[in-house]
Amino acid sequence: MSEFMLPDIGEGIVECEIVEWRVAEGDVIEEDQPVVEVMTDKALVEITAPEAGRITRLHVPKGEVAKVHAPLFAYEPAEGEPADADTPQQAAETTAAAPGGDSVAQQPAPAEPSEGVEKPTAAAKDFILPDIGEGIVECEVVEWRVAEGEHIAEDQPVVDVMTDKALVEITAPEGGRVSRLHVPKGEVAKVHAPLFAYVPDSVEDTASDAAPARAADARPAEPEPASRRTRPADASPRAAGGYGPYGRIPAAPAVRRLMREYDLALEDVPGTGKQGRVLKEDVLRYLEQGAALSAATASPAQSTPSPALASEAEASEVRVEPLRGVRAVMAKRMVEAATTIPHFQYGEEIDVTALLALRERLKPQAEAKGARLTLMPFFMKAMALAVREEPILNARLDAAASEIHYLPSVNVGMAVDSQAGLLVPNVKGVERRTLLEVAGEIQRLTEAARSGKVAQEDLKGGTISISNIGALGGTYAAPIINAPEVAIVAIGKIQWLPRFDEAGEVVRRAIMTVTWAGDHRIIDGGTIARFCNAWKGYLEAPETMLLHLG
Repeated sequence: MSEFMLPDIGEGIVECEIVEWRVAEGDVIEEDQPVVEVMTDKALVEITAPEAGRITRLHVPKGEVAKVHAPLFAYEPAEGEPADADTPQQAAETTAAAPGGDSVAQQPAPAEPSEGVEKPTAAAKDFILPDIGEGIVECEVVEWRVAEGEHIAEDQPVVDVMTDKALVEITAPEGGRVSRLHVPKGEVAKVHAPLFAYVPDSVEDTASDAAPARAADARPAEPEPASRRTRPADASPRAAGGYGPYGRIPAAPAVRRLMREYDLALEDVPGTGKQGRVLKEDVLRYLEQGAALSAATASPAQSTPSPALASEAEASEVRVEPLRGVRAVMAKRMVEAATTIPHFQYGEEIDVTALLALRERLKPQAEAKGARLTLMPFFMKAMALAVREEPILNARLDAAASEIHYLPSVNVGMAVDSQAGLLVPNVKGVERRTLLEVAGEIQRLTEAARSGKVAQEDLKGGTISISNIGALGGTYAAPIINAPEVAIVAIGKIQWLPRFDEAGEVVRRAIMTVTWAGDHRIIDGGTIARFCNAWKGYLEAPETMLLHLG
């Protein structure tokens, strides 16, 4: 049995009212058959069947409210369904009602599935995408490690998915044979929704044992009549203008949502799927070719554009890339943080001449122990010491903005520019670690983040963050707080600049600019200035940190 989850049916819509069920429990349904009408706060929407089968349960009664991404109805996929059953009448010719409302095939045994592909059966089980991280409700399918019809072993990697935080590997719950991949590569899978279907080994073994007995009693199947095998001329998708058996153009809810985003009509996009079904690839291809097609149809007399015009049209094409995974959630979180947290900015210059000299002296010893000693471990250790003087920089404000929670451990996050987008893993318990231990953690987390395989635990629990834009050449920045933290610092590049010493002489010093952003609801200018002064003191005279190391 499969659960049909109510898909996204409009931007910002999280629920809808059931207006009318077009089917009842026990009814046989066809792919793209209208099943239910729902009313959102914007329009009346028709929900269609994702595939052929039989309705087993309607979860939400008429007049009640259904939630997006929650089960709407349950159905049993059709077993032995003919691949070319184009209309309800054709489907009805192949089945007859049995006692109890079940459908029993009255035709000869269905054709064998294509080699290596498992036909969906009642014995197939859906693998439901589990919770894969705190607050994560969807993920993008990056790569399927298996194909339909392929055998899988327990704990074998099946698919890589990208959440808003990291690349996650999904493994097989048990041995079996994959019968269907519900979510194509590049599409979005929902948590608690079916990800793939498989037939467990135990079921296949039972079926194999029973096969000889069934074969002995089975009569040879009569050849299928030519009229049944051949699609009628008037049912051809081309003749029907690409419309499905219910007078509508077939398209998945995700495709319809994509077309709404670009203000397109289904009639505008040529569908290449079965019965003219419009696929996501069709929409993207239409968008990419839109400029060239418009230029070609604007001047009918010019059948062959000049090379200059062709080059111009090619250069003006728009490349469409869906905003997904880490970048999509980063966009959402940055907007939320920037609009809900009153940011207070504070800038300072830090003389790191002595710190650079100390690092150069310690580098050989660190390398001998297999650690790469950058300036970041010093920044983190000095920050953990400064928190002792101003602990509110390592606090959190509760959701109701009525309580300040002072955190016992300083977990310093560092922004990493990975291929998947901005990730902020954090070094746990910096105040308890040695400089070498902090350096080792920074190296491990940076490599993991850049490969997109940082663990979920390393992304949770951060208390204060550092963004080292100076590594890319920036001097100043106005960072956005990584909520629910209350402060973040952007570190600019180090520049050798002239400065006056105590004797009034001009000397060459290594100057680093830093810009703090604080949550102005609980941090004021004086607080962040005192904290920054303490942090600056440890960095400008790094030997003073020795007085506080346990």
